[in-house]
Amino acid sequence: MNRRVWRVTGALLAGVLMMGDPAVSIYATPYAGISAMTVPQSNTVKGGPAAGVSLAVSDYLASNSTSAAQVSENHAPVVLAEENAVPAATEENAAPAATEENVPPVAVDESILEAGTVTTEAGQDAQTEQVITGETLDQTVTADQVVPVQPAEQPVSEYADIAIAQVDNYVNVRSEPSTESEVLGKLYNNSAAKILETTADGWYRITSGSVDGYVKCEYVVAGDEELARSVSTRYAKVTTTTLFVRTEPSTDASVLGMVPLGDDLVVLDESTPGWAKVTVEEGEGYVSTDYVTLTTEFVQAESKAEEEARLAKEEAERQAAAAAAAAARKKDAAAQSSGDSGSQEAQQSYAAPASSNGQAVANYACQFVGNPYVYGGSSLTNGTDCSGFVMSVYAAFGIGLPHSSSALRGCGYEVSLSSAQPGDIVCYSGHVGIYIGNGTIVHASTPSSGITYSSVNYRSPICVRRIF
Repeated sequence: MNRRVWRVTGALLAGVLMMGDPAVSIYATPYAGISAMTVPQSNTVKGGPAAGVSLAVSDYLASNSTSAAQVSENHAPVVLAEENAVPAATEENAAPAATEENVPPVAVDESILEAGTVTTEAGQDAQTEQVITGETLDQTVTADQVVPVQPAEQPVSEYADIAIAQVDNYVNVRSEPSTESEVLGKLYNNSAAKILETTADGWYRITSGSVDGYVKCEYVVAGDEELARSVSTRYAKVTTTTLFVRTEPSTDASVLGMVPLGDDLVVLDESTPGWAKVTVEEGEGYVSTDYVTLTTEFVQAESKAEEEARLAKEEAERQAAAAAAAAARKKDAAAQSSGDSGSQEAQQSYAAPASSNGQAVANYACQFVGNPYVYGGSSLTNGTDCSGFVMSVYAAFGIGLPHSSSALRGCGYEVSLSSAQPGDIVCYSGHVGIYIGNGTIVHASTPSSGITYSSVNYRSPICVRRIF
């Protein structure tokens, strides 16, 4: 036993003399109480770490089956006389000897091998460097330098910055955040605006249509996705000559109806890839998204100049409609007085318009109930589709209208459904009819029903347009 102690002590003293530095740094795998410490750059000599002390001690101890902690029961353990030296291990706190079974493998990145070392963290206060070549890395990652993993950001709703007016009629859009400032336009009820900023005194700066100004926060609801969706309309605009609406989202499904180029259909659902569920006169069906353009529309603010132009246009259209109807009546009267037998025969079944107002339009349209529906047609007697029916009825009054249900949404001027009068045009998704009063429309419906009557709310109207 004594010889073993002297040999260990001699090896340690020889290492101190060879290092030429009072600081004793032992570089080796922890074994029987000899700690592993990071070797400073100043204590590394050419050819290897710490003049080979750790290798000598490690070789010696590994050759004996008895651990260093059991050197002698009668001798005190060797203590390193340095401030940062680690006490020799006892039986209670000694670390187990490293074997092939319990030594964890060190993962070595090939890119790090080129740099010279692999650094692993052994705690906040101690680190171990395992030298791959003769040089060590200057930088060592510590616990304080670990970047915490940030939680994934939640997606922002596309309606987050949308404000919807919730008022009886409209709210003024002003040039400054003050009720004393100039009125730039009007944001009508259920109209939408994009919020640009919020002031400290309760105003939103918004943009809507061509209007950029301020509204009081209390008159709009911001960031409510459910409300925004409810007041917007999703459209599928047909981009092919004739689009088939199918009963199921498949080209093998039966055809429910047909829609011409340029018409808009209200989209109900887009959950099936490549297909959009829409509503048409025949019911709810599916269209391929390859043949439509999808858009979302909101009612937007109207500037003062736009309001003045709209009112002037509506008045001009009313006057033009009245003049055209008067001219049509005069022409019809002249034809009857000239003894035009063809005209007389035609009038035996269908009376000519008697006046130039909405009620006259409704009365005239009702004469053709029971006549056939023909896709693309415009004959009130031999067959017509919905927009052809409206176009031909108004043509009898000298009014030229387009043969398109979506285009008819831009004719005349808009009125609310509650204010609808006989002769008004009621627009639906891919369909139109003529309001005749008492909550009823007359329209060219489907091939199976022809020209018929329906409740104005048999489907959800998009808008109501007035010509007279």
